[in-house]
Amino acid sequence: MDKIYTALGLMSGTSMDGVDASIIQSDGNREYTTKLDRYFEYDLELRKKLINIRAKILNVDHLNVYYREIKDLEREVTLFHANAVNEIITNSKIQIDFIGFHGHTIFHDSKKKISKQVGDGKLLSQLTKKRVIYDFRQNDLKNGGQGAPLTPIFHNAMVNKYLNKELNKFYSIDVLNIGGIANITKTIKWENFSSLSNSKNLIASDISPGNCLIDEWVRKNSKKKYDKDGLLASAGKSDDLILNQALENFNVDSSYDVSLDVNDFDMSFAKGLSLENGASTITDFTASLIAKALIHLYSDPIQNKIFLVCGGGRKNKYLVKSIANQLGDFKKIFLHLSEKYGINGDFVESQAFAYLSIRSFLKLPISFPSTTRCKEPTCGGVLVQNF
Repeated sequence: MDKIYTALGLMSGTSMDGVDASIIQSDGNREYTTKLDRYFEYDLELRKKLINIRAKILNVDHLNVYYREIKDLEREVTLFHANAVNEIITNSKIQIDFIGFHGHTIFHDSKKKISKQVGDGKLLSQLTKKRVIYDFRQNDLKNGGQGAPLTPIFHNAMVNKYLNKELNKFYSIDVLNIGGIANITKTIKWENFSSLSNSKNLIASDISPGNCLIDEWVRKNSKKKYDKDGLLASAGKSDDLILNQALENFNVDSSYDVSLDVNDFDMSFAKGLSLENGASTITDFTASLIAKALIHLYSDPIQNKIFLVCGGGRKNKYLVKSIANQLGDFKKIFLHLSEKYGINGDFVESQAFAYLSIRSFLKLPISFPSTTRCKEPTCGGVLVQNF
């Protein structure tokens, strides 16, 4: 049996509301056990700073223009993560081998091969007295990849761990993650992943906006952080004329071969609508793009397909229902919330970065040509011990 490592994964997502933290034990391959999941909410001031810097950085030049502000924010974000880690270690008494530190993405341009996360791995190591693995995306970008998505290898381990083998006889089971950006992972049975030559069958791609437009609309038009449970959208009425025009004007890369960023989308089409009607229209816009991608990518499935829906978007009941409605008569696709199989959909990404840190430590690939379009299976992450 391969050695089991204990890692703490940290993820700050596009919602900019806080940090998800998870401890898992894993061999970096098919075996993993979740030991702890915790959420740490950002204070209002830090959240405002993240939102503001994300809004300012619209192109790569802005990374230099706002360099000083970015460095100050990076230190503040790192201190927040360090406090979270030290609280977990003190209270849980779990011995950690290393920390998988994603940081917070403030700019991502897959075409220019640039992805910037704020998060100082050396400082985090110093403050926590733990080895830290961070900067996961750069090796993939240097190797011709798009730097995202990185979670598919963990999605594959998750599906193979949790899903009833009897279910696999009748359904093909994949993952639909609705974070700020929506992405899908076509999984394969672990026994078929025994050699890297088979990794080409592990396929992933970003497909559309997820929560990003909905969250931005709600933040700019109310004092709320997001549309909890989709209640605002449910209270409104989608403007069909505006919705259809927005869908006609939006150019989707039909290859679904491009890593996406929140700046690839805008919600200007909803300008002038009420809070509720805007939420409804933007949510239906998002659902339409997700459903279109699922139908396009699975237009001729050999068997019925189940999508495990994870990420914050799964809690938006209006969004999930709208996706199902948009799928219409395409009866071979079923959306199942991850909780149906005992998977906490809030912590999939933090668990993933704990898992990726173990793979990184073992020099195993975390990205593949079929997931990020890199030239060859690529290991990522920088290991630092600063204590």
